[in-house]
Amino acid sequence: MLAQIIDFKPDSDSSTPLYLQLANKLANGISSGFWQPDEALPSERVLSETLEISRVTARKAIDMLCERGLLNRKHGSGTYITPKLEQPLSRLTNFSEELRQRGFAPGSQWLSRETGVASPEEILSLGLSPHTTVSRLKRLRTADNVVMAIESSTVPTEYLPNPKLVTDSLYGFLDANGGSPKRALQHIRAVNATAEQAKLAGLKQGAAMLFITRVGYSSTGVAIELTHSYCRSDYYDFVVELFR
Repeated sequence: MLAQIIDFKPDSDSSTPLYLQLANKLANGISSGFWQPDEALPSERVLSETLEISRVTARKAIDMLCERGLLNRKHGSGTYITPKLEQPLSRLTNFSEELRQRGFAPGSQWLSRETGVASPEEILSLGLSPHTTVSRLKRLRTADNVVMAIESSTVPTEYLPNPKLVTDSLYGFLDANGGSPKRALQHIRAVNATAEQAKLAGLKQGAAMLFITRVGYSSTGVAIELTHSYCRSDYYDFVVELFR
């Protein structure tokens, strides 16, 4: 591995600062799979000696990638590759399916599964009649036991009479019992973690999170799912391909 790191050596004749060259090369290495999620990055000393650069240059490059969320420092242990879930915005997939395709082990930590009368927001978002009963599921979504998101879903009891029957994938359960959403509308915005969210996700209070609201529709256009997700911005990326 050390012999291959020499390919990341910055070009001293380039007008681009050495630390920026190194940061870009390391970022490309991470995205191409040169290192695996949670794998340790070579230390500043190793990078400095192998690439014949100063430790200051190595440190500035690593600091930049930590700020971008590609790396994370663990006190007394070293610097590690941040696990990232890239989810395409052009395709409707469920969380578990997306994780398995990318080599992660999906998991859930249930916080609550209950039924109740629809709230005004649920009535409006799902086009329900007043006093309609709904199933609500709240859980932590994990990848390789790392909390990626806090998720709350609402489904009319017409489609999900007993929320406790859902043990893993909500979409998987709905598929097996009448059909999951075939299309969805999502709204994404940045928020700061509340004290409760920070505690659940292992973040500092006020840390940046991605707040996603999704309404899923059946093949006949009926709204059957409302989901609110608070995703860790350091572990979660959304990708969309654009054409002109």
